[in-house]
Amino acid sequence: MLRTFAAEDPGGWDALIDLAVAADAAGVDRLVLSDHVVFGENLEAYGDPKRGGAKGGRQPTGPDGHWLDPVATIAYLSALTTRVRFGTNILIAALRRPVTLAKELATIDVLSGGRLDLGVGVGWQEEEYVAAGLSYKERGRLLDHTVEVLQLLWREQSAAYEGEGLAFERIHQMPKPLQPGGVPVWVSGTVNPRSMQRLARFGSGWIPWGDDAADIADGIAKMRAAVSALGRDPSGLGVVGNAPMVKADGGGFDLDAAVAAAPALVEAGVTDVRFTVSPPPDRSAATDYLGGLVEKFRAAVA
Repeated sequence: MLRTFAAEDPGGWDALIDLAVAADAAGVDRLVLSDHVVFGENLEAYGDPKRGGAKGGRQPTGPDGHWLDPVATIAYLSALTTRVRFGTNILIAALRRPVTLAKELATIDVLSGGRLDLGVGVGWQEEEYVAAGLSYKERGRLLDHTVEVLQLLWREQSAAYEGEGLAFERIHQMPKPLQPGGVPVWVSGTVNPRSMQRLARFGSGWIPWGDDAADIADGIAKMRAAVSALGRDPSGLGVVGNAPMVKADGGGFDLDAAVAAAPALVEAGVTDVRFTVSPPPDRSAATDYLGGLVEKFRAAVA
């Protein structure tokens, strides 16, 4: 995950750009970016699972933290790279008008050579929905509506839609995403009825959350059972799993310990192993650091 946020003004984002370019050169498969549009002042809500937060979690910035927009940032970084994929983890997609978002994402996918993934979730912060003039209580329905319209516009030459608050017919939007069927959608959430319905209906992959991410093997088993019960074969779904963050004695993270855990994650059904890293700031040194991680990872899971 690229750190596209800072507690205070960092004075520039060259380190972010250097890391993305280094990851591209090193052979990293995917870089993901998080999303916040605005903040209220009730940041303790991040630690409340009932609101979509993480139990015991802590928001990494205050309300005046600096957060880059992930879609715009991916558009910029994809122009500086050639092979690494970019994804959102996650985009609070319901805060955007779907017809405009569909155009933006299709444009990035075309210009990047089909290197975009869309991770979506409802988020945890009520104030973002209020500021956008949307109902926080209806956030799940709003997300479903957004993704439904995105995929409709990406897949249909002449699109028609009728739903609550939106209706259109004979609507054309070109270009379509370069990837067949549109930009792959990764659904974030715990194993609950609403998120599993969303995953079964729209998803190319699952981004586990909460206890289901902490015990990934159990989470995957529950996810597969839930998706199967909804009539979809879960075998083709991607799954994100986090390699353990083990502090090294000299600072940073122990990559050997993290890599050693990767085969068990893959055996459990994880398709996308995510590492937390602390590479050196120099672009060349960061490329060597990440290249070493990629080499060790591929050897471990070959």
